[in-house]
Amino acid sequence: MALKTAQEYIESLRTLKTRVYMFGEKIENWVDHPMIRPSINCVAMTYALAQDPQYAGLMTVKSSLTGNTINRFTHLHQSTEDLINKVKMQRLLGQKTASCFQRCVGMDSFNAVFSTTFEIDEAHGTHYHENFKKFLTFVQDNDLTVDGAMTDPKGDRSKAPHDQADPDMFVHVVERREDGIVVCGAKCHQTGSINSHWHIFMPTISMGEADKDWAVSFACPTDAEGMYMIYGRQSCDTRKMEEGASIDVGNAKFGGQEALVVLDHVFIPNEYIFLNGEYEFAGMMVERFAGYHRQSYGGCKVGVGDVVIGATALAAEYNGVEKASAVKDKLIEMLHLNETLYCCGIACSSQGFQTKAGNYQIDLLLANVCKQNVTRFPYEIVRLAEDVAGGLMVTMPSQKDFTSDTVVGRNGETIGDICNKFFRAKDGVSTEDRQRVMRFLENMCLGAAAVGYRTESMHGAGSPQAQRIMIARQGDIQGKKQLAKDIAGIQ
Repeated sequence: MALKTAQEYIESLRTLKTRVYMFGEKIENWVDHPMIRPSINCVAMTYALAQDPQYAGLMTVKSSLTGNTINRFTHLHQSTEDLINKVKMQRLLGQKTASCFQRCVGMDSFNAVFSTTFEIDEAHGTHYHENFKKFLTFVQDNDLTVDGAMTDPKGDRSKAPHDQADPDMFVHVVERREDGIVVCGAKCHQTGSINSHWHIFMPTISMGEADKDWAVSFACPTDAEGMYMIYGRQSCDTRKMEEGASIDVGNAKFGGQEALVVLDHVFIPNEYIFLNGEYEFAGMMVERFAGYHRQSYGGCKVGVGDVVIGATALAAEYNGVEKASAVKDKLIEMLHLNETLYCCGIACSSQGFQTKAGNYQIDLLLANVCKQNVTRFPYEIVRLAEDVAGGLMVTMPSQKDFTSDTVVGRNGETIGDICNKFFRAKDGVSTEDRQRVMRFLENMCLGAAAVGYRTESMHGAGSPQAQRIMIARQGDIQGKKQLAKDIAGIQ
C-alpha cells in the first residue's frame, strides 16, 4: 500500500470507534473538535512532508522487512546514518509545527520492542519476535500511526506493582486464555494516543518475579473494546473554542495532545503479545525505549526551539530593540543552548551500535546526557524569550478588544482604536503583527504549547532523576578511577 497523504490520514481516523472523553462528556466527533484538531494537524504534517519531494529523502526510507518505501516513523534503524536522520527529521518537523508531532513514541517503541523480543525468544524459546515483525509489517504497509504507551500511574511509588493496594496502578494481565490475555490498568500522559491507529503497551519499570503479571507488552487497536481515553487539559486550551480568537490562541494550526488511556478488561490475541511474564526482560525494554526517546528530544525540542528563537528575534525587532547589544547577546545564548542540544542528539546517534536483532541502538550514556540537558536548556531559552519579548505577552488585551467598535473616547474612539493606538511599536510594524508574535510566544512559553516544549522537556521520556540514575550506571566511575591510578602510579 502507498504512503498515506495527510488528508488520507485524517480521514482514516474517522473510521475508528475511538472513545474520547473531555470535560466529563463523551466527544462524538473528536476529529473536528477545536481543542483536538490542532494535534491531528501536527501528525498530518508527518504524512505531508513524506509526500513532498523536497523532504522525501529524509522522511521516507526502504523497509528492512519488506524492501518497500515507508515513512521513517515506522522504520527499524539499520545504521548510525538512520539514527542521525531520525534526529534531523525530528528537528525539521519541530520547525514546521512548533509543537509535538506525536509519532516519535511509536517509532521508539518499534525499535526497543524489536531488539528486546529477539533476546526474549533467544532465552525462552518464545515467538514474540515473529509476532512483532508481522505486526510492524502491517503497520508499515498501511502507514499507521502507533502510540508507544509506557507511563503507568504507579500509585505509591515506594511499592512494586505486586505490592500496590490497587493492582491497576500498573498495566497487568488479569486472565490468561488459550488464545490470548485480558489486561487492565492505564497509561498516563500518553502523547498522541487519541490520534493513533494502534498502541504498543510496554512496562514502565524493571520488575521482579513477584511482578510477572505486570511484565507485559502488546499491541492493541485504539478503538478496542474496553479501551478509552480521557483528554488531558492544557494551559489556555479553551481559547481554541472561542470565536474570533485565532490570534489569542498563539499557534492556531498546530498543537500537542496528551491523554489518560484506560484498559478495562481488554482482550489481546496471542499474535499481538510481545512480553508475557518474562519479568527479567522488562527492564531491558524500558531502558532501550527510554534511550531512543531521550535521543528524540535532541531533535524535536531543537526544532521547536528554532521557532521560539525566531519569534523572540521578531519581538525584539517589532519593539525596536533588535540592535541593542544586550538583546543580541541573549539571542546568541539561545542559539548556543539550542545547538548544544542538537549536538547531543547527533552525538548519541553517531555512536550507535547494532543490536543482536540487527537494528541499531543509540549510545545510551550520551542519550541520557542529551535528555538531561533538555530538562534544563529549554527553560533558559524560554526565560530569555520572555525577557526579550517583555511583559506584554501576558498582559495584552484580547483579540476582541482590538477589533471592538464600542465607543469609549471623547472623540468617538472605540476600544479597538485605543488598543491599536497604545500597543503600536516600531514604525512600519502593524499592531496585529505585534499581537501575533506576543501571543505566539505566550503560547510557547506558558500556554498549551508549553506542554509540548517547556514542561515536556522536563518530564517527557522520564524525569531528570531517571536520567541521572542511568548516567551513574553507564558512566563507568570505576574505569575512570583506574585511569587516574595508572597515570598516578597507584598500585
